[in-house]
Amino acid sequence: MSTIPNHVLVQAKSRDFRPSVRIGKAGLSETVLEEIRQQLQSRDLVKIKVNKGLFEREQRREVWNYLAENTDSVLVLQRGNIGVLWRR
Repeated sequence: MSTIPNHVLVQAKSRDFRPSVRIGKAGLSETVLEEIRQQLQSRDLVKIKVNKGLFEREQRREVWNYLAENTDSVLVLQRGNIGVLWRR
């Protein structure tokens, strides 16, 4: 895993940094993955929100890891139904 710079962690934890991708009841799809990839090309961080009740706690961990692996990014923060990915 990459060493994550402090300024990236600070920005990821900021409440002013709003989610730019939402995973709804349709769940994970290639469309969602493509949207995350496109956003990571234009910005360093992407904040993702998963609708409550869509995944159990253990499943959410798997979802964040899956998204990081399939978008060539690093999971910076995972808190409840919010995750932040950082472009490598």
